[in-house]
Amino acid sequence: MSGHSKWATIRHKKGAQDAKRGKIFTKLIKEITVSAKLGGGEIESNPRLRTAILKAKTENMPKDNIDRAIKKGTGELEGVEYVELTYEAYGPGGVAILIDAMTDNKNRTAADVRSMLTKNGGNLGETGCVSYLFQRKGIITFDASQYSEDEIFEAALESGAEDVSTQGDEFEVMTAPEDFADVLETMQKQGFTENSSEITRVPDALTALDNEKTAKALRLIERLDDMDDVQYVSTNLDIPDDFDPEEYL
Repeated sequence: MSGHSKWATIRHKKGAQDAKRGKIFTKLIKEITVSAKLGGGEIESNPRLRTAILKAKTENMPKDNIDRAIKKGTGELEGVEYVELTYEAYGPGGVAILIDAMTDNKNRTAADVRSMLTKNGGNLGETGCVSYLFQRKGIITFDASQYSEDEIFEAALESGAEDVSTQGDEFEVMTAPEDFADVLETMQKQGFTENSSEITRVPDALTALDNEKTAKALRLIERLDDMDDVQYVSTNLDIPDDFDPEEYL
């Protein structure tokens, strides 16, 4: 299971554009709020909240925003009640797509997701139809021009990571979800600055399509990812190294 979909890399680079529209902060606030609601507002006893706050800090979210989101989750401040949902779907060419959402209106979100899939060559699947193809993993990436492979490999494995691989111009550190925060914090303390970090779903195998279907699948995935209620989109689409994502963005 070396490496994962290049969509994660494209998504991270696209994130800089999304940030000015407030999408990243909105999604992080939802995650912090739900994490605090489910596990309490103390990061020492709530690993999910700790991970969400680490991600928020990576995106330079102000501390006041983080604190308000926690208080909304614990009930200290009035807030919206969010429900977590996962939709399983197929995209153009039969690629597997998992859509993680948080919403205050399940009917609206279900209708919106179904409509987006239908309009872009995909279709909603039954529960369990594609989720078995993925595993939850922590993924941390580092710029290969800033660090040597030996540096990253040694630091990552000493910090408790499962694997290190090279993905294009980045080193990818993979962890078990429960070890993600410890590995990330340990490497940060050692002076390593990550390009991206998140807990995501990693496919066991990738599905390759021709360039035309790859472009169609990526357009669908990007449009799903841009939806307000969608937190994260995972796919097993294999994006060729010579494929230019700018052609579909």
